[in-house]
Amino acid sequence: MDLATYRERIDAIDHDILRLFKERMQTAAEIGRYKAEHNLPILNHAREREILQRVGNDAGEDLSSHARILFGMLFDLSRSYQQRLLDGDSQLAHAISDALEKTPKIFPRNGSVACQGIEGAYSQLACDKIFPQGDITYVRTFDGVFQAVEQGLCQYGILPIENSSYGTVNAVYDLMRNHHFYIVRSVKLQVNHVLLGKHGSSLKGITEVFSHDQAIGQCSAFFKQNKQIKVTLCENTAVAAQMVADSERRDIAAISSRPCAELYGLEVLSDNIQNSDHNYTRFIVISKQMAIYPGADRISIMVTVPHKPGALYRLMAKFSVLGVNLLKLESRPIAGRDFEFMFYFDFEGSVYDQDIVRLLADMAAGPDLFVFLGSYSE
Repeated sequence: MDLATYRERIDAIDHDILRLFKERMQTAAEIGRYKAEHNLPILNHAREREILQRVGNDAGEDLSSHARILFGMLFDLSRSYQQRLLDGDSQLAHAISDALEKTPKIFPRNGSVACQGIEGAYSQLACDKIFPQGDITYVRTFDGVFQAVEQGLCQYGILPIENSSYGTVNAVYDLMRNHHFYIVRSVKLQVNHVLLGKHGSSLKGITEVFSHDQAIGQCSAFFKQNKQIKVTLCENTAVAAQMVADSERRDIAAISSRPCAELYGLEVLSDNIQNSDHNYTRFIVISKQMAIYPGADRISIMVTVPHKPGALYRLMAKFSVLGVNLLKLESRPIAGRDFEFMFYFDFEGSVYDQDIVRLLADMAAGPDLFVFLGSYSE
């Protein structure tokens, strides 16, 4: 046979597959209605395992894994289709609907806000941008920000989440799974690092620089040019400036924000020392209560995926079916569990779109951990 004949055979097979797929989905819908009427859960994990085992055996050794992945995706699509019939009963759908109804129409300009660090920290600059009339409470650590919000000490918390040149702030992602919170807004802040030292000192005389590891990484080219300088990490760029100001030494400096020069009586020894002139850090605003303000077009979730072949692909297929644009995918190892990861997704979408709500409800109803982190705008 020639290629054209083979393609005709494939077209005929595809036609049969589509017909059977439609028939299968219609049957899945009927099963979904039956489950709704009899208050049964959508997921029957034991039956799925049984079918996958049978399919793998029937497909033969060469095609066993391919058949398992194919039928696994069919199960996912069937559950999503069934979930559309039951989305009114989803706890997450109810919570989102409730938040949409209760959230004020305008994002607040004031409120109590927890920031990591001290005055002059980039978190404070981001806070001033979002909450120009905010009442800031400074805490020592990122964990302290989460705790201040979770315990009701502050209405909001602000946290750096990623940098355009140095990547993810892993410490914040690792803390997310330990706390209950919702993201209600995000903001990008242009970050221009300066080298601050004592008045009268100069770059030539500096032997040690203090700063946060993110700032050090964002200024790596500066340190390649000044290899004689020792790097010492500290908890915050503003704390670094304060340490230099409080020290008797004149051979030390800090990488900080420009406002720290005036705040702590220091001199700018070198300006804009970051690797890129287009250096931005993205911050999130967290709240104890879910709030979804008008214009929210970004959604964040946290989910575990089974350590099995094709599991992540099957999850990604759920987004592909709806044509959803993924903005960020981050994975972090789960402490104490070998080779298991927590996945963090940011994607474009509005919870006013019922297809998006159904997607979220479908993932929430799955066998793995799923956490809705929020719907917000940037």
